[in-house]
Amino acid sequence: MAQLRADARRNRERILAAAEEVFAERGASASTEEVAARAGVAIGTVFRHFPTKDDLLAAIFKALLARLVSEAGELAGGGDPKTALFAFFTRVVEAAAARRTVAELLTGGGAGLRLGGALRALDEPLGTLLRRAQEAGAVREDVRLEEVTALLAAASQAALLSGWTPELQDRTLEIIFRGCRP
Repeated sequence: MAQLRADARRNRERILAAAEEVFAERGASASTEEVAARAGVAIGTVFRHFPTKDDLLAAIFKALLARLVSEAGELAGGGDPKTALFAFFTRVVEAAAARRTVAELLTGGGAGLRLGGALRALDEPLGTLLRRAQEAGAVREDVRLEEVTALLAAASQAALLSGWTPELQDRTLEIIFRGCRP
């Protein structure tokens, strides 16, 4: 993306923040006009940054993924090795469940969200979290990154598509985590 002027960058950030809120509240029926109103910009400003709804939704997902990669990196660099992997796993599943509408729109609208593929961006920090958890004795030595990624993608997809309640999420994650522990 070309370098944006400061005001254009601020508008883009406001549009993304507003879109995430609007789609979470209103689901597929939300319009780009509602996003523009919430962001305090004209509809033309939304379309200059995001020509289609799919473009806007893809940008929301990309921003979320960047936040998750950053968070995993931070935890890998200094979190408690016994709990950091499990804490991060929980946050990813919570994020998937909370953004259910956005992901549904992306998968149904043709933007091509593939959680498993998108989660590949997490391989390096997730691998570090796994290695540190294994060194601390919190995760079995035979658990590999591919398995953690598969479990993370599957749990995220299930939470996203099934609208897990917090109780179901907690029970499911505990079963997954129990299977990873020595």
